[in-house]
Amino acid sequence: MENEALTKVISEIYQQYKKRYGYRRITAELRSRGIKVNHKRISRIMRKLGYSGDYPRKKHGNYRKVAETLISENILEQKFIAEGKNKIWVGDITYIKTREGFLYLMVYLDIYTRKVVGWSMDKTMSEQIAIDALQAAVWSEKPPRGLIIHTDRGSQFIGKQYKDMLLRHGFKASMSRPGNPYDNAVAESFHKTLKTELVRNSGIFTSREIAKKSVFEYIEIFYNRQRKHSALGYLSPRQFEQQF
Repeated sequence: MENEALTKVISEIYQQYKKRYGYRRITAELRSRGIKVNHKRISRIMRKLGYSGDYPRKKHGNYRKVAETLISENILEQKFIAEGKNKIWVGDITYIKTREGFLYLMVYLDIYTRKVVGWSMDKTMSEQIAIDALQAAVWSEKPPRGLIIHTDRGSQFIGKQYKDMLLRHGFKASMSRPGNPYDNAVAESFHKTLKTELVRNSGIFTSREIAKKSVFEYIEIFYNRQRKHSALGYLSPRQFEQQF
């Protein structure tokens, strides 16, 4: 029971600080809240959750050197404007609480239509969740080469398989600056809306399967087809797409 409670707190802190805290900083945050726990225990829990944590200094340095070579420039620079559909997509991952643990949701949105073009869910934040959502978006939209895909610098977006997929389709990667959520404001805004309109009203889901069904209904039935979007002149993404 203690581990379960601790796992929830760790997950909340990890998400609160945009997935940038490793086990050392999370341990410090817990202690600042009056929760005294060994850092090794935090590290074990984070590994079980699939979270990337701090590494011993030498390995951590090597990891950072490799990662820096995979970081893409920030092409958008907070200019969330496109001349048509399938020119710019933004992607991001969020989490949803269930009584079975966290369910992670990866979405890609089209900047022009604000439509969720592809999404995927899993119980871990692996590279595969980003690949699955992108593959779904490609199958659905059949975008042209040259499409810009903007994300943060999460480990899911610098993996070899993900990078190879972008290269294979001729897509251009764009990444936010470190510690700047405004660089991916459209995706951040969608997740905030989903949590306000779906999760807050539903409470904690009893299972991941129930949460998946609710997210499917929210995205495919409500958000894409029915929800009036202020940035689209109060049309739904589907209505805007058909009209323009």
